[in-house]
Amino acid sequence: MHAFARQTFLENMAQTSPNPLALHVVRAEGNYLYDVDGRKYLDLIAGISVCNVGHQHPKVVAAVQQQASEFMHVMVYGETVQTPQSTYAKQLVDILPTPLNCCYFVNSGAEAIDGAMKLAKKVTRKTDFVALVDAYHGSTHGPLSLMSNDYYSQAFRPLLPSVHFVHQNDIAALDAIPWDRVAGVIVEVVQAERGDQWSSAEFLQALRAHCDKHCSLLIFDEIQTGFGRTGKLFAFEHTGIVPDILVLGKALGGGMPMGAFLSDRRLMAQLSDQPILGHITTFGGHPVVAAAGNAAFEVLVASNWINEVYHKEFIFRQCLVHPAIKAVHGKGLMLAVEMANFETVQLCIEKMLNKGLFSDWFLFAPNCLRLSPPLSITDEEIHWACNRILEAIEEI
Repeated sequence: MHAFARQTFLENMAQTSPNPLALHVVRAEGNYLYDVDGRKYLDLIAGISVCNVGHQHPKVVAAVQQQASEFMHVMVYGETVQTPQSTYAKQLVDILPTPLNCCYFVNSGAEAIDGAMKLAKKVTRKTDFVALVDAYHGSTHGPLSLMSNDYYSQAFRPLLPSVHFVHQNDIAALDAIPWDRVAGVIVEVVQAERGDQWSSAEFLQALRAHCDKHCSLLIFDEIQTGFGRTGKLFAFEHTGIVPDILVLGKALGGGMPMGAFLSDRRLMAQLSDQPILGHITTFGGHPVVAAAGNAAFEVLVASNWINEVYHKEFIFRQCLVHPAIKAVHGKGLMLAVEMANFETVQLCIEKMLNKGLFSDWFLFAPNCLRLSPPLSITDEEIHWACNRILEAIEEI
């Protein structure tokens, strides 16, 4: 039966790599995944920063079940009043700075990036974008156009023209940008797929100043960093800088597929006129998904997990000391353990899996091991995980 399930997966599902991990997950609960043989794995990546409150939190499950029993899809986004959508939007708007007072729900982070790009074009009536080298904003054509790495984008050209790439924290390079054509600057506060590399406050301040001077919109991609992962509810809170557009995804849905972009209502209103339905989605803000996301958000805010993030980061850093570990990058529970090369990381991941640990690597930092566990991970689980990681390294 196990072999049949694996073969069905390989023969009928479109694959994203030649050799998928193919772990047969049949259950998830709390901070653990369970395979078809009953083995459990401590989840160290949380669906890549999705399951910040852990898997199958009872309040999230209850919210999904309750909403599913009342109604699911009834109409495209924005044309009917659906309480789960508006309630969650209010929760987000109430906790965010004043300029981010209007929310548009979509189905994923990539779709939210597309929406933010359209909004920037509509508001500024300009065409170009600025993005960072080795940034990752999603895999659809709009976000892919913002990817500097030819390995991932070359096969799908032509992409959107007029994207100007600068290196993270290279303030001097900003002077060469044709700002009179720039609709928006799209930047991750933390370049996640580059191995959790932080944008400096000085760099972000320089971007803010250029955007203000040239009437361009500053867009922060917090798809991976949002909802407590860095020790603040949102990573931009570390910088003192508020974006014109905030893009969310991953943990936004509490384990369900959801994205959003937020901006000032005056700007967002331009998507509803000239043309009408300037941006539209069938399933964005799906009521069951919105109920799940809202419940997860309430669980997170009511818990003490965000306040414990730095303490848990300290334990990881204190324990992960080994000659094979060159550095630990990142902040909070968004860490990248740098090793010699991809082969070492891949072997480490395989040996960790045999020891009951589930982890991954990074697109643009394949020599780094990804650590982004549920924020609900305990001190004891971190100590246990670090010991197993060190054992795995010793066995390579």
